[in-house]
Amino acid sequence: MTDKLSAPPPGHIKVTVTYLEMAAKPARRQRPHPHGLSLLRAENCTFSFYRYLYDTVGEEWLWWFRRAMPADDLRAILADNRTEIYVAYVAGVPAGYVELSRTNPGMCELQYLGLIPEFIGRGIGGWLLEWAIEAAWNGAGVEKITVNTCDLDHPRALMTYQKAGFRPVGQEVRFDPDPRLAGLIPMTAGSHVALPDQPLPGPEATPA
Repeated sequence: MTDKLSAPPPGHIKVTVTYLEMAAKPARRQRPHPHGLSLLRAENCTFSFYRYLYDTVGEEWLWWFRRAMPADDLRAILADNRTEIYVAYVAGVPAGYVELSRTNPGMCELQYLGLIPEFIGRGIGGWLLEWAIEAAWNGAGVEKITVNTCDLDHPRALMTYQKAGFRPVGQEVRFDPDPRLAGLIPMTAGSHVALPDQPLPGPEATPA
């Protein structure tokens, strides 16, 4: 684990990642269904549609990993039948998505869950999380669900996962290249995260 007291290298930001898991299926809650919301699995999800969801949902929270991932690697993930992508729609408009991964036997990972900015604060997120937990447990042979979040995410993300029944099992502090300085995300994104005082050194500043 990186020393929490260390200063980030030039062009990097400090990120604290919390790993959580749920080892028993919780009692199903009866949260009211948000008005006008429908949920569809994106069968054979295309690269371009996935990137629209990932980029739009994750931009403010500096989600960068799938932006930097080679296109062929991401296409392989999307083509894997162990990857499940469910898209929430409100009155026909995409409002967010859930991605579940069943690549590890006995485990389901809540890989991504988030809302498009215009739909935050409308009672959709909590319902979507509870639905995702139910869907994850409905897979054959699931013994545990895992998820991780970091301090760049929505400030209530960690608390929300814990209230839903996840238990923290580990934490990691790391220094990531700031994706804004790397050209992966607009400089205006991540208003809650200060830009580093110094640029990225060397080729990281201008990725291919």
